[in-house]
Amino acid sequence: MATSCLLPCIAVLFLAACASASRQLPLGPNHGDVPNDFSHVCDPSRFRQQGLDMEEFAYCDKSLSYQVRAKDLVDRLTLDEKVQQMGNSAKGVSRIGLPKYEWWSEALHGVSNVGPGTHFDNSVPGATIFPTVILTAASFNQSLWKNIGQVVSTEARAMYNVGNAGLTFWSPNVNVVRDPRWGRVTETAGEDPFVVGTYATNYVRGLQDVEGAKDPLDPNSRPLKVSSCCKHYTAYDVDAWQGVDRYHFNALVSEQDMLETFNRPFEMCVKDGDVSSVMCSYNRVNGIPTCADPNLLKGTIRGEWDFHGYIVSDCDSIEVMVDGHKWLDDKGDDASAQTLKAGLDLDCGNFYPDNLKSAVLKGKVKEAEIDRSLNYLYVVLMRLGFFDEIQQYKSVGKGDVCTKQHIALASQAAREGIVLLKNEGGALPLSSTKKLAVIGPHANVTWSMLGNYAGIPCRFVSPLDGLTTFGQVLSVVDHVIYQQGCVNAKCDNDSMIFQAMKAAEDADATILFVGTDLSIEAESLDRTNLYLPGYQTQLINQVAASSKGPVILVIMSAGGVDIQFAKDNEKIRSILWAGWPGEEGGLAIADVIFGGYNPGGKLPITWYKNEYVDQLPMTSMPLRPVDDYPGRTYKFYDGPTVYPFGYGISYTNFTYELTSSPHSLLFNLEPRQHCYPQNHTNKDQGSQCPAIIIEHSECTYFIDVEVTVHNVGTRDGNEVVMVYSAPPPGIDGAPIKQLIGFQRVNVAAGQNVKVKFSFNVCDSFNIIDAAAYNLLPSGAHKILVADKSATLEVSFDY
Repeated sequence: MATSCLLPCIAVLFLAACASASRQLPLGPNHGDVPNDFSHVCDPSRFRQQGLDMEEFAYCDKSLSYQVRAKDLVDRLTLDEKVQQMGNSAKGVSRIGLPKYEWWSEALHGVSNVGPGTHFDNSVPGATIFPTVILTAASFNQSLWKNIGQVVSTEARAMYNVGNAGLTFWSPNVNVVRDPRWGRVTETAGEDPFVVGTYATNYVRGLQDVEGAKDPLDPNSRPLKVSSCCKHYTAYDVDAWQGVDRYHFNALVSEQDMLETFNRPFEMCVKDGDVSSVMCSYNRVNGIPTCADPNLLKGTIRGEWDFHGYIVSDCDSIEVMVDGHKWLDDKGDDASAQTLKAGLDLDCGNFYPDNLKSAVLKGKVKEAEIDRSLNYLYVVLMRLGFFDEIQQYKSVGKGDVCTKQHIALASQAAREGIVLLKNEGGALPLSSTKKLAVIGPHANVTWSMLGNYAGIPCRFVSPLDGLTTFGQVLSVVDHVIYQQGCVNAKCDNDSMIFQAMKAAEDADATILFVGTDLSIEAESLDRTNLYLPGYQTQLINQVAASSKGPVILVIMSAGGVDIQFAKDNEKIRSILWAGWPGEEGGLAIADVIFGGYNPGGKLPITWYKNEYVDQLPMTSMPLRPVDDYPGRTYKFYDGPTVYPFGYGISYTNFTYELTSSPHSLLFNLEPRQHCYPQNHTNKDQGSQCPAIIIEHSECTYFIDVEVTVHNVGTRDGNEVVMVYSAPPPGIDGAPIKQLIGFQRVNVAAGQNVKVKFSFNVCDSFNIIDAAAYNLLPSGAHKILVADKSATLEVSFDY
C-alpha cells in the first residue's frame, strides 16, 4: 500500500465512521465571519466613537515608519501610563485612543487556552491540536514543521478576528533536552541543538511569515502573521527534582556548553527564524538570573544576534528573583530597575506596572529605558497589523479553524512522528484478525494524548476508537476486546491485570498501550527514574506471557523509558513509540498498525537505561564527562542505551551509498591569521597548524555530498537521511559525532532516491573548545550517514 496513508476512499469511510466514535466539535462556516468591533487601532470610526480625531495622532500616519510612529505614541504617555503598558495585561490609554492589549497567548502545538489572551466559546469551540513537539520532531520533516506553524497561525488569526485571541504567542520552547528526567521533554524538539534550532526556525517562519511579503531592507518593518517567541532563555532544564526547583536553581554552565548547546537553538531562532520575541527563564546562570543579565539580553540577543523584537520574562520571573533567588536582596523597584536596564522589555506579571514608577522617581532607572522598551513593543504590534489591518487576513474567520485540511495535517504529523522500535518476524502490520485485544491505561485515552499547552481540540480519536473503527472499515478485525489493565498511567495497583490477561488469552493478537502522562512528567514535575510507572511493567509481562497471539507494545510517553525487558521479550514482537500524538492520535496509530502507513520516524532523544540516571544528578550541567559522571546526549555519551538517538526502523529495508568522493581542502591562511593549538589525548598527534579560529576566516568553503537511498524491500517507505560529522581522533573534549544535516524522503519499493547536501565547512566541521573558541581543526574528519553504513573522509590542512 502507499506510504502516505490508506487509499482516499478508505480514509473518507473512516472519517465518516469515527465521527460518532470520537468527540467531535462542529466545524465553522465559510469565510466572512464578523470580526472584532474594530479591525485595527487606527480605524477612523474608532476614534470618532471616542470623540477623538485620528488625524491628530501621528502614530496612525501610515506614511511614517513604524519606529517614528511608535516614538510618537510613547512620547504622548505620562510615566503613570507608560508603566501600566509594561505588564502582559497592558491597560491602554483611552485619552489617546490606545486600547488595552493582552500579550500572553500560547501556541506550542496548536492554539492553546493557556494564558489569558486566548479563550474558546460557542463562536470558536476548539482548535486543531497537533502532536506534542517531541513527536512532531521525530518526523525530521522540516516542511511539515513549517506547515504546522502556518496552520496554527491561520487559526490564531481567525480567533483574533472574532475576539478570542491576541496576536502574540509565546511559543515555541527551544530548550535542549540535556537530561532524560526533565519533565518538559514533551515541549521540545529533542537533545540535538542543531535539530532544535532547525525546528524553531521552521515553526517560527510558519507562524510569522506573511505569504507573498518581501523581506524589506529594514527588518523592523517586516509584516508578521502572528508574533512568535522562543523560550526559555537559557540553560533551563531543571523544573523540580529532589528538592531543587526552577525558582531557586543556579545553573553552573561553562561558556563552551553555553555556546555549543544551550544558546545555539536561540541563536538560530533569532538569526534564521527572525523571531520577534525571546523569553528569559526563571533560573540563574552562573549566579545571575537570566532576566537580569545584560550580557545575555542586551549583549547577546540584541547585540551579537541583531534581534528585532521584544524580550519578555517568564511569568512572574522578577518576583522569583526577589522571593526565590533573593538576587542582591533586591525588592520590587530595585529588581525592576535591574531587569529593565539589562534589556527586559515586558514583564509577564505585575512587577513592572507596580514598581517601575517608583524606580524612576528614586533615580534607579531612567524613564528613557522605559521608552526604549515600549518602542520595541509597539513596533512589533504595528508589524502585526494591530494598528493597521493586514488586508489578506481580514476575511479569516472561524471557518478557518478545525478545517478538514487542518485535521488531516494533525493526523499526518502523528503518523510521520511514530517510531517503529522493534518488529520481529514482520509482526506489523497486522493482517486479518478475528479477535483483537486492546489493553492498557492508554488504550482509550483522549486528553492524555494532547500533552500540555493544549487548547480544546476539534475532536478526539482515541487509540481504541481508531483501531475499532479502522478494523471495521477495512474488515480486518471481527471483534475487539478492551481491558484497561490499570485505572490510569500511575497504575497504582494490580487489581485489573487478571482481566487483561484473560483478554489476551482469548485474542488472536494483543495491542498493549502503556506509558506516561502529565501526572508523571510535566512542567514543574521531573522524573526520578526512567521506568514505566507503577505496575505497568508487571501488566506487560503477564499479558505477554498469557497471550496466544503476537503482542504489539505501544509506548505513549514524552521522554524515553527503560523498556529493555520488553525489547528482550520474544513474546513482544513489535514496539512502537507514539509519543503524545494529539487529537488525531488514534487514527494515526491505527493507520500504522494496519499497514496503511509505513512508519519512518526517528528518535530525537536517546533512550537510556535507568542505570544512567543513577550515575549523575540532574543538577550537573556539563555535557561532557566530568569527574565520575558520564557524558550527556549522543554527542558525548557512548555507553549502553535501550535505543540510541536517531533510531527507527521501517516495514521495508533501506541501504545507503555515498556517491561523493573524498575531499581534501588546503586553506590559505589570511594575513596575520594565526594557527590555534589544541590538546590531544595522544601528545604525538596534531599538526604544525592544529586549528584556526573560525571568526578569523571568511569560511566560504562548501562540501557537496550526495547520498543514494535504496529501498531494497517490498513496501514503499519514508526514510530520514541523517548525516553526521566526526572530528579527527584524539582532540580533547570533541564530540563523538554531531548531526550536520537531515532530510526525509519517500522511496518506492525497489527504487532509489538521490539526496544532496551542501555543507559549509565552518558550520559543519567545527568544534567549540574549553575556552569557548569556535575552531576548525585540521586533519581527517569523517562524514557519517545514519549508523555509519556509509562514510566519507574529509581532510583539512593549513
